[in-house]
Amino acid sequence: MTFAQGAIVAIFVALMGLFVWGRVRHDVVAMGGLLAGVLLGVVPAKAAFSGFGETAVVSVAAMLVLTRTLTETGATDWLSRKVEGCTRTASMHVGALSAVTALISTVMNNVGALALIMPIAMQTAAKTKRSPSILLMPISFAALLGGLVTLIGTPPNILASSFLEKATGRPFSMFSYTPVGLPLAVVGVVFMATIGWRFLPKSRRSAEAESYFAIADYVTEAKVGPKTPLIDRSFGQASDLFARMDAAILGLLRDGRRLPNVPRRFAIREGDILIVEAAPASLQRLSEAHGLEFGDATGPAFQLSSDDVRLSEVVIRPGSELDGRSGNRGRLAQQFNVTLLAIAREGGPIRDRLDRIVLKAGDVLLLQGETVRLNEVIRLLGCLPLAERRLQMAKRRHARPTLAVFAVAILAVAVNAVDLPVALCTAIAVLVAVRILPARELYDAIDWPVIVLLAALIPLGTALQETGVTQNIALAIVRAAQDHGPIAALGIVFLVTMITTDILNNAATVVIMAPVAIETAQRLHVSVETFVMTVAIASSCAFLTPIGHQNNTIVMGPGGYTFTDYMRLGAPLQAVLILFAVPLLLLVWGL
Repeated sequence: MTFAQGAIVAIFVALMGLFVWGRVRHDVVAMGGLLAGVLLGVVPAKAAFSGFGETAVVSVAAMLVLTRTLTETGATDWLSRKVEGCTRTASMHVGALSAVTALISTVMNNVGALALIMPIAMQTAAKTKRSPSILLMPISFAALLGGLVTLIGTPPNILASSFLEKATGRPFSMFSYTPVGLPLAVVGVVFMATIGWRFLPKSRRSAEAESYFAIADYVTEAKVGPKTPLIDRSFGQASDLFARMDAAILGLLRDGRRLPNVPRRFAIREGDILIVEAAPASLQRLSEAHGLEFGDATGPAFQLSSDDVRLSEVVIRPGSELDGRSGNRGRLAQQFNVTLLAIAREGGPIRDRLDRIVLKAGDVLLLQGETVRLNEVIRLLGCLPLAERRLQMAKRRHARPTLAVFAVAILAVAVNAVDLPVALCTAIAVLVAVRILPARELYDAIDWPVIVLLAALIPLGTALQETGVTQNIALAIVRAAQDHGPIAALGIVFLVTMITTDILNNAATVVIMAPVAIETAQRLHVSVETFVMTVAIASSCAFLTPIGHQNNTIVMGPGGYTFTDYMRLGAPLQAVLILFAVPLLLLVWGL
């Protein structure tokens, strides 16, 4: 092994370890790997940032903008609501939600499709008294399955097409993936609706859908009586005293009215009602120390919301503003004018002081904020609401024009009238020109960590090829399959890609495995298209872990899943898909 080969292998091993560790953002890890490649001489300095100019990266960025616009205008809401009448049995419920999610995901970003359907899942689960657990994991997987159907369904498809164009000069068309992807999506949805959801633990399948925050258990009202030593003390002093007893003051009511964002210098008076968060053991200590009169804790949620102030349950997305931050109430109140009331993790409320908790992707938060601004704040924080979104009428009027512009762009790509990035960017330009998409929101819609991740990994993938590492891996696959022929090699590529994508970002998986697939096909003198298609499909089958894809991470908290729950449903689903995928690939693309 040469120095260059050893260096690039070491870089990718380090990247994989950091991706699995999950403590550092993926885009930061990828950029660090790219810079290490430049410093070690395996990536030319002039080509270090060439990834930002790749058509695949531009296409993904444009797709993210269009997905956001489709979501914000409610262009697909009518479709998502169709499932509300298909919930008579658990299988119908799972099947309807999964089918609609997969359908939306054929033309939208996977996370965008999940964001549209997850509130519907939570709402219908509550109405039917079913556990959200039997719904959320299937719709997460369905979003990935729907992405298999079209070129724009998922970033791995776009990346795989880019690698193929470089290798053969023949890019995949808009619906090149459909003959294989559509049957696989149907098989996957049918499997999850009929059998798959039953693989989840019985304890989660049988639990009724309830709020994740039993607020009355640890939030109560405390009346400031005539003998309370807190009278005339400032709100800040009282908050500090409560903090020493592992309690927190969430709000203050005076004369029946809640005072929002109470300043620390605000003086407490007799008759004020403090809304207090405390563990049951702390309530007695607070009563003895401060002479407070505690209520029966039956009305805090009502008092915490009104016409001007409301509550919202949200889930933290990977890469969110809150991911990796502490649950510091003061910072949230100061920066975003919202109050963090509670946190749930893996389906259960967290009882510790919220300021001590380090938030992570998948956590469910109960936020309180001004009614008119809360939706926008949730978006700025990088969270997804668990309740159905309320769209302004002005935005609803834009739904049909947005769909029309998007459909024209897709049709232009389908008939090969224009390349994908040009079509998508033109659609965005039209939406901006007619003021459906505000120019000031254009760049906010792009998930920049994803773009940086892709742009950083592409030069590293090129370095894998140029140093000869991919050739060595391909040679190993050929040797492993030499007694069974090209079909065995195809199965190995599919299996290795599928396992890799369960621990890495799917885009990173394509960057690693697409060059290997191309080299393997060339050594075996068989169809390069078949092997690249295999990588594209297998890289979207991240069903075994909560870290393989953002969607899996997002539903972990709301669904109350453990790490092993993904294997319970994901392993049989992957087995079914690989049994169908290899024959389909051979039938459609041949060898």
